[in-house]
Amino acid sequence: MSMVRAGLFYFGYAVITIVWGSLGVAFGWMLPFRSRFAFIIGGWTRLCLFWLRVSCGIRAEISGLQSLPEKPCIVLSRHESTWETLFLQTLLAPQATLIKRELLWIPFFGWAFSLLRPIAIDRSDGRKALRQLVTEGKSRLDAGLWVVLFPEGTRLQHGESGKLQPGGAALAAASGAPIILFAHDAGRYWPAHAFKKTPGVIRGCFSKPLSTTGMTSKAIQSMVADELQTLMQSVATRPG
Repeated sequence: MSMVRAGLFYFGYAVITIVWGSLGVAFGWMLPFRSRFAFIIGGWTRLCLFWLRVSCGIRAEISGLQSLPEKPCIVLSRHESTWETLFLQTLLAPQATLIKRELLWIPFFGWAFSLLRPIAIDRSDGRKALRQLVTEGKSRLDAGLWVVLFPEGTRLQHGESGKLQPGGAALAAASGAPIILFAHDAGRYWPAHAFKKTPGVIRGCFSKPLSTTGMTSKAIQSMVADELQTLMQSVATRPG
């Protein structure tokens, strides 16, 4: 039954993406940027998460929302599913996300996403990508956009840990912007690189803002590693 429900989800996910992506390409360019983001990304992600809840029985309970500042900053998230990429875009808007530039070539989704000022990098050139992240990330922060990054780089299985990439710390050191961390256990229910979905309640938690003023990139990286590990442990020990 779980495989059937997952199949229903992906069918609906594809339909939503094609329809909403087409609407975004057709009409999004007419709207001011913030309204464009709300229309294209806000509408698409909310529909996808609604369909996930209906088709697969997956919902979420989030703590630490009161810690989110009014002024956009840098958000570093645990990456073990597709769920967090959808959820964070419903909550933090408008935002700039670091993506592989090839994603902009995907029909419907990529075409619409290109209207939303993502930071699209060529991962084959690491040094150039890091400089681009810092330059464009500062520009997005100055324009009042959240910058959302996944410092482990790639999706990991639930319970696994990966080496943190330097981009988030480098951007924080260059901009002085605070950092918010987000930990969750979405991989229990929507695992990376897996078709099957398991009904249940995803639990997530935001940290308090971490000040980076006057800190070096190396010091920020160490702080983030320690704080993210602590936050992940708190999510793992939450009841239910």
